[in-house]
Amino acid sequence: MQISTADYIAEKAAAVQDALHQALPQEWDVPERLREAMMYSLNAGGKRLRPVLVFAAAEAVHGEAEAADAAMPIACAIEMVHTYSLIHDDLPAMDDDDFRRGKPTNHKVFGEAVAILAGDALLTHAFYCVAQAAKTGRVSAEATLAIVEELARLAGAPGMVGGQTADLLGEQGITTIEELNYIHLHKTSDLIAFSVQAGGRAAGASPRQLEALGVFGRKLGLAFQIQDDILDLVGDEVKLGKKTNSDVEQSKVTYPYLLGMDKSRAEVERLTAEAKQAVEEAGFAITDRLLGIADYLMKRDH
Repeated sequence: MQISTADYIAEKAAAVQDALHQALPQEWDVPERLREAMMYSLNAGGKRLRPVLVFAAAEAVHGEAEAADAAMPIACAIEMVHTYSLIHDDLPAMDDDDFRRGKPTNHKVFGEAVAILAGDALLTHAFYCVAQAAKTGRVSAEATLAIVEELARLAGAPGMVGGQTADLLGEQGITTIEELNYIHLHKTSDLIAFSVQAGGRAAGASPRQLEALGVFGRKLGLAFQIQDDILDLVGDEVKLGKKTNSDVEQSKVTYPYLLGMDKSRAEVERLTAEAKQAVEEAGFAITDRLLGIADYLMKRDH
């Protein structure tokens, strides 16, 4: 009997958590304070959405969950990149947040300098983790090389970092949906699109399947960010693990600000439907997990 989407996410998230504990070799001579800061944020919990999508995409291509587990080093790498971005986003020079995932932010515990270095170390170590996928022999060297190239691009200047920069520079000057979409697509969607495509590459996806996964990831990522904007206004702080109304306090332009709540919710539904359609028409072995995750995220309250 197939488990529910919520249970699938929890199961894969727990497996990633166990793997993250082993991802930074104990025998490496790393300053203890740095190691503590890195693991503090990695162990802070969260949805582990991006790693879960790696497994779901690999499973969609290959048809077997066990085969998809070969992508674990890639899943860990993505979580490290995501965690580094959160550590840096929370810094006083950026969003200046005190809490993340219900715990004091990294710089509140370890100081700004160590927090910056912990983020730097996680980003760098992510590429080490991706390389391990090829060394196990379960992911081809060619696929691993493509994954490294895409991670550098979509997490870097033309991707996540570029989106974050546009967000900081734009702030209150954003007046159109097109400008806001640029930020959301790069700051959020690019890493989600990378996650599903990396899982697909690890499992031997065809060019057609990779293209569909890219569409799925970009649309899902945009829907995810719009839902975040909505929850910042109406969400429960305890469930979210962070303050609500932060966008309003910082005078940030969001989808609800430009379109209102009803149209924003309708946009989440439209984008989710289009994401699902992309994978339904691309000849995957199994699509249940990807489709289930899309619906789950559309209805999430945290």
